[in-house]
Amino acid sequence: MLLSLWQRWHRWRRNRPFWGGLFAVLAGAEICVLPLAPLKVMLQQGIAGIPSVLMGVIMIVLGLTAWFSPAQRGLAGVLTTLIATAALVMSNLGGFLIGTLLGILGGGLMFAWQPNATARRPSPEPHSPTPTGTTPTGTTAHPDPQGAQP
Repeated sequence: MLLSLWQRWHRWRRNRPFWGGLFAVLAGAEICVLPLAPLKVMLQQGIAGIPSVLMGVIMIVLGLTAWFSPAQRGLAGVLTTLIATAALVMSNLGGFLIGTLLGILGGGLMFAWQPNATARRPSPEPHSPTPTGTTPTGTTAHPDPQGAQP
């Protein structure tokens, strides 16, 4: 039973951009939690609290989207990278740079991830190069069109 659960987890994780989604969720949590920290930890609370929480929640949702809908991973990766970059300016240096760096890394991993391709069969007859001096049609190639020698 335990082996079956481990195999299912391993298969699930391999069929989606797991690490990109994980980094996006961690980045969103970092950006979202900092405005809720005590004022001594914050650089400046002000109006930056609302966009920080919204950007963090959106990044978490994009990370989960990459996990549960791998077909949308390209859009989720690009949006995660853009939001992480915007958080650098709008949200206390993007969670003290940790959230921004995690978001850019996660967005890049989501965008770059490709599903496992099935193994391709080799062609039955490998293409061999044409013999020297012959054309692909089998006729002899001559330097001059008439075939005459000097």
